[in-house]
Amino acid sequence: MSVVTRIKEVTAAAIHQLYQVELAPKDVLVNATKPEFEGDYTVVLFAFVKQLKKSPDALGQELGQYIVDTHPQLFTAYNIIKGFLNITVADRYWLQFVNEQYGNVSFGDAPRNGQKVMVEYSSPNTNKPLHLGHLRNNFLGRSIAEILKANGNEVVKTCIVNDRGIHICKSMIAWQLFGNGATPASTHTKGDHFVGDYYVKFNDEYKRQVEALKAQGKLDEEAEKTAPIMLATQQMLLDWEAGKPEVMELWRNMNSWVYAGFDATYQRIGSDFDKTYYESNTYLLGKDLVETGLAKGVFYQKPDGSVWIDLTADGLDEKLVRRKDGTSVYITQDIGLAEQKQKEFNASQSIYVVGDEQNYHFKVLKLICQKLGLPSADGIYHLSYGMVELPTGKMKSREGTVVDADDLVEEMVNIARQKTEELGKVKDFTAEELTELYDTIGLGALKFFLLRVDPKKKMVFNPEESIDFHGFTGPFIQYTHARIKSILRKAGEDTAVQTPNSPLQATLLPLEKELSIHLETFPAVLEDAAHEHDPSKVAIYVFNLAKIFNSFYTEHSIGNAESQEKKELRLQLSRLTAQVIKNGMSVLGIRVPERM
Repeated sequence: MSVVTRIKEVTAAAIHQLYQVELAPKDVLVNATKPEFEGDYTVVLFAFVKQLKKSPDALGQELGQYIVDTHPQLFTAYNIIKGFLNITVADRYWLQFVNEQYGNVSFGDAPRNGQKVMVEYSSPNTNKPLHLGHLRNNFLGRSIAEILKANGNEVVKTCIVNDRGIHICKSMIAWQLFGNGATPASTHTKGDHFVGDYYVKFNDEYKRQVEALKAQGKLDEEAEKTAPIMLATQQMLLDWEAGKPEVMELWRNMNSWVYAGFDATYQRIGSDFDKTYYESNTYLLGKDLVETGLAKGVFYQKPDGSVWIDLTADGLDEKLVRRKDGTSVYITQDIGLAEQKQKEFNASQSIYVVGDEQNYHFKVLKLICQKLGLPSADGIYHLSYGMVELPTGKMKSREGTVVDADDLVEEMVNIARQKTEELGKVKDFTAEELTELYDTIGLGALKFFLLRVDPKKKMVFNPEESIDFHGFTGPFIQYTHARIKSILRKAGEDTAVQTPNSPLQATLLPLEKELSIHLETFPAVLEDAAHEHDPSKVAIYVFNLAKIFNSFYTEHSIGNAESQEKKELRLQLSRLTAQVIKNGMSVLGIRVPERM
């Protein structure tokens, strides 16, 4: 139980004892005391003033005195500032906490709660390799999955691959026109890059043909519709839907090249899935649910045979769910897939990690599922995130200006190599150790920079800034972890398991106490990050922990502490800090080195 939970329970019990008023502990608001005031935690009194018919100061005096008198082992002092009760927690509480947890490698993990959650992320198209936007998506999805696991949930990680449609046909047509039988193997090209190159070739040729038609006097729209390469692509899509053997064979071959490329990238960046769905297998799902919806009066049919739902009463608009020719639309297959996933996994929540351009789509999806009475409906949650841009601006995949994920990872590793060599502290590393270190730093910098921002916000990614060893970055935190491990090795304390001794009796100095307080809040931060679906809360917490530790270490000697008791305390604090940094970075998908 955290100290904040204890304060809430003690305050609720005190109000009941003093004023005979029942109050739920969750209704007591407790914040960290502001630095300019004395105390550790602050109870906000204004919510109770009217009910208890007390002035804030009088209420604070009575509550504060009662709490300190009845719990001297937990609280040592209080003061009241303008309706806020500031409480000082006894040193013995923090000493006992550190002693109990400094050897706990699972500190922060909650017991299993029996809840199952699905997290769907990545969702690539098979006409191009993964890019910078996919990296934010993958890192968000996987970190949310790990944060939910740490909170006791059973998590199923899924991916839907968009492997059909006009986009892949464009790459297929371009390969037929310009490929001359080339393959990834024959050109020594990674499969997803190979297919993506033909998507760009399609666009280049399409633009050339459109300009040629316009030069012949055709209007823009007519030229765009009648360009021969576009007509051929549309025919190929019809042939695919009809199952034409040679088209299906080419489609399977090109997609297999892409899948091999995706798998290599996923392994490189640390993404994995428990189940992968393919749109080619799911695009017919939901058709039966249209009939169900018509029978229930949820949907209606227009004279042309198309089927719609009217959501205007819900603040949205009318939405097509089946075309007049009987074919499905995206929302239809998403409804069907939501039902299929629910039948397969029976999750209480299904989280979709998708960019904010799809906000409206997911509002409609959830609302339609609710109106159909599907069991999955209430659990649908869209984890919406903002676009990632570079300092140079937006990216366009059709024009080949997208920042490729593989290229970016390599660039980050190279920057890590350059920055580390400039510091000149790795002369005793083997070549293999250096390779792993640069990989750890480069990927850590990339992941941390993309996860340190609230998912809802757009962001600009700057590779050089992300790898600064002194800034709000992953490498700064990684370096702090390596520094602590070095301290522990020198003290002979870096062993696998530590068994708590009797709690120390030392008086805590300000930075010792600040570090203890911050460490104790880690489980609550993980809980908050899960509730808000926001990994940035963990990133910010771990960064602040590293900052506090560095201030603590600058101020206080560990190896030459003023007493043996102080040395033991600071070693315990150091070990727990290293463990919390490791656990916090782990849920973000980031490794921390033992030395740097």
